[in-house]
Amino acid sequence: MEVISRSYYADKIDSWLGSGQIIVLIGQRRVGKSYVMKDFVARHEKEPNSNIIYIDKEKRSFRFIQNCDELDAYIDARLVPDKHNYILIDEVQDIEGWEKSVRSYRTEDNVDILITGSNSKMLSGELGTMLGGRYEQILVQSLTYMEFLQFHHLTDNDDSLWKYLNYGGLPGLMTIGIDDEDRVWEYLSGIYNTVMLKDVIERHSIRNIPFLHNLISFIADTTGKLNSASNIAKYMKSQGVDISTNAVLNYMSFFEESFLTASVGRYDIHGKKLLESTGKTYFGDVGLRNYIAGGERQSDIEKVMENVVYHHLIHLGYSVTVGQLRAGEIDFVCTRPNQRVYVQVAWFIDSDTTFMREFGSLQAIGDAYPKYVISATPMLRSANHEGITHIHLRKFLSEGL
Repeated sequence: MEVISRSYYADKIDSWLGSGQIIVLIGQRRVGKSYVMKDFVARHEKEPNSNIIYIDKEKRSFRFIQNCDELDAYIDARLVPDKHNYILIDEVQDIEGWEKSVRSYRTEDNVDILITGSNSKMLSGELGTMLGGRYEQILVQSLTYMEFLQFHHLTDNDDSLWKYLNYGGLPGLMTIGIDDEDRVWEYLSGIYNTVMLKDVIERHSIRNIPFLHNLISFIADTTGKLNSASNIAKYMKSQGVDISTNAVLNYMSFFEESFLTASVGRYDIHGKKLLESTGKTYFGDVGLRNYIAGGERQSDIEKVMENVVYHHLIHLGYSVTVGQLRAGEIDFVCTRPNQRVYVQVAWFIDSDTTFMREFGSLQAIGDAYPKYVISATPMLRSANHEGITHIHLRKFLSEGL
């Protein structure tokens, strides 16, 4: 596949060079971590003072590197003392004891290290211990809407937006093409099955595989709705499936570790505190969510929109929670250092009832932080209603807030 530079990640990686931190690219399988690394090579290999040592464990030519000693020998033979050495290791988890080598080379002068991984401990919270805390973790997401347009040579219009909402943003769709819908769903099916098999079933030795698929289907069907593990367990029992709350919690954590899903907690806006128990779940890629849920998008478009908005808010650098008011719910409370915004998501604002539901919830918040309603209302131009900004989904996905 053609390597298209994703400037967001290129700039983020380059900002950490020379800091003494190990740069770790994390994210779901097939979101493009390897191509972000290949782009790094293309951008830096022509620098006169650079020496790039690139190990791609997906290639059979690197199959002989099985452990940290063999890794050390390969790197030592290629280090150039009077140049800046960039050590890049793709799928590093396939090398036994890799963390010993990486920690060691981090202390060398004129060395920067960039690694990726797709499973095992690379998907858990153990990196801090393994790397001694000296690392910067960069989450690689599926394509944003603007990247989707670039990858597929599309213009920004309603048809392009619909394709993005339907098929999602996995970069590999560029080689498959998005004109043949059957091929798209076959591709997404393969990615879903690989993630479930490699990063969930095999990693955690899952035996109750039917329940696993039933649970992810339930999550896909209830995307954007408040849920709790206990409520899910009760629902499953009503369907004849006897499962404990702890089992539901464990299985949901497995999905999150593989970056297939992300859980979003609730925030009490009046009490200014995080609430326990219930929350919402969104998918790392909306195309995979749609494949799992099946059916036509017209019937669940608000769920899809909310998932896409969540995805983009994370890309913009916000920490996101669900807002809880005494009178109702705010879709997203978004925070960055010294900044907070509130966001409501709606498909169309086409009636007084819908207007009051979406704008009324924001008006009930007593502070002066910026408030937004994002919708796909036709012919919408940015509008302001009593301090609440109403913007079109396409404008938000192309320009942010």
